[in-house]
Amino acid sequence: MAFLTDIEIAQACAMKPITEIARTAGIGEEYLEPYGRYKAKVDPAILRDSARTDGKLILVTAITPTPAGEGKTTTTVGLADALRRIGKNSIAALREPSLGPVFGIKGGAAGGGYAQVVPMEDINLHFTGDFHAIGAANNLLAAMLDNHIQQGNALGIDPKRITWKRCVDMNDRQLRFVVDGLGGRANGTPREDGFDITVASEIMAVFCLASSIADLKERLGRIVVAYTYEDKPVTAADLKAVGAMAALLKDAMKPNLVQTLEGTPAFVHGGPFANIAHGCNSVTATRIAMRLADYTVTEAGFGADLGAEKFLDIKCRMAGLHPDAVVIVATVRALKMHGGVPKTELAAENTEALRAGLPNLLRHISNIKNVYGLPCVVAVNRFPTDTDAEIACVIEQCAALGVRAVLSDVWAKGGEGGRELAEEVVRLCGEPNHFTFSYPLEASLEEKIETIARRIYGGSGATFTPAAKKELDRLTALGFGGLPVCMAKTQYSFSDDPTKLGAPENFTVTVRGVRVSAGAGFVVALTGDIMTMPGLPKSPAAERIDVDDDGRISGLF
Repeated sequence: MAFLTDIEIAQACAMKPITEIARTAGIGEEYLEPYGRYKAKVDPAILRDSARTDGKLILVTAITPTPAGEGKTTTTVGLADALRRIGKNSIAALREPSLGPVFGIKGGAAGGGYAQVVPMEDINLHFTGDFHAIGAANNLLAAMLDNHIQQGNALGIDPKRITWKRCVDMNDRQLRFVVDGLGGRANGTPREDGFDITVASEIMAVFCLASSIADLKERLGRIVVAYTYEDKPVTAADLKAVGAMAALLKDAMKPNLVQTLEGTPAFVHGGPFANIAHGCNSVTATRIAMRLADYTVTEAGFGADLGAEKFLDIKCRMAGLHPDAVVIVATVRALKMHGGVPKTELAAENTEALRAGLPNLLRHISNIKNVYGLPCVVAVNRFPTDTDAEIACVIEQCAALGVRAVLSDVWAKGGEGGRELAEEVVRLCGEPNHFTFSYPLEASLEEKIETIARRIYGGSGATFTPAAKKELDRLTALGFGGLPVCMAKTQYSFSDDPTKLGAPENFTVTVRGVRVSAGAGFVVALTGDIMTMPGLPKSPAAERIDVDDDGRISGLF
């Protein structure tokens, strides 16, 4: 039997006009700014003007990802559709895809099968231009920084201590380390420089965490871009760059409204990576969705040790959000990979390997329940090759921890395949929970990192290189010790070693560097070999993406 690709399914969908989707969501025309027929921006003023009580907030996260796939975004979209099918007013709140993974490995990130947001091609390619605006604001600040030095350097900036990088929304390893300002005095000051991918830029984090234009400007002003010869931080406010940066971002700050294949309203806004940033969609989009819907379904990137940890410890803490339930997505295939089965042999039944890989899922469950105090359900994203014995094994092991595992078939059946999951989520949202954070802000930066390594990753603690320890001490002395920590770590393991699958123990996480994101309001800890500018794989998805004479795109799978 031949299956349609994701893009073929999306292109066959008869989309509703975005004005109709807005009416479904309860958004008046005065708040709607259409971008064509099928997407629009929504004025955040709707939050100020609405008297509705906020609805429930459901987080969708996952086990540690593998090449076998988990389906977190697919489950998020399918759950939002399923909630509507059982009579609940729901809205999805997702991140925007980065062009880096779209042209690199993924080829698209708008869900899959019959649980997608559309227009799929627009969402994956440029969308409403938000990421271009973020990149422009980032690079304007870089240009003003170098121009300040060129024009006399009144602030006394040490060119060897510039921390701000330019960015581009593409996987381009050639730009990780560059030397610029060459060609003589008229062309700038020669120095070592580099690029981050746009989704790793602090501007992206600020954009997603800001609650208003005023808050955006305050956060932009706090961004530390360099240090002076006297070791004093230099900020965007010092460079008088804030107003112009905010002007570039003012329209991008308005959340984007689209729809699922089934016509469920969905906000797609912001997109920081969860392995090198905080991995959540914008606070504004989440808040608007909660104000309009009884159930908001949102996601956080990669496994629960990354996206969920940052969603809970950073986003919820800063925005005052209180999740009502958590969905942990797992697949039998991925669990068998954690149990040691090669990707080529995943189709064969292997309950022994499945049991060996299950500790990965169980540790994520334990973290959500026992560390954060939140009720959760496991969504088993079923593949055709999964056997009844394997499914029964997952359900049995989850039940031992007091957590229900529910089959999810939203990829093949859309919202209809998620009814049981939706009913369980509604039940969990009616239960009291005891949400708390994994660490107190009063702890030192080192203690916060150590706590995450032990309580969330299951390791024995963290070690710090001399350079990292020195920088932690300096940041603490500068007054940044009370900020939360954003861990930059491989997504493929609880540890900082991507080859350690399953639920490794007796490991330490090595912190090789730290940097302050004062505008975003957290300190980033760089572990292992994590890069803030990814590279393309040997055979990038871009090689298979094309467009015909009628403008019809292919290859976005």
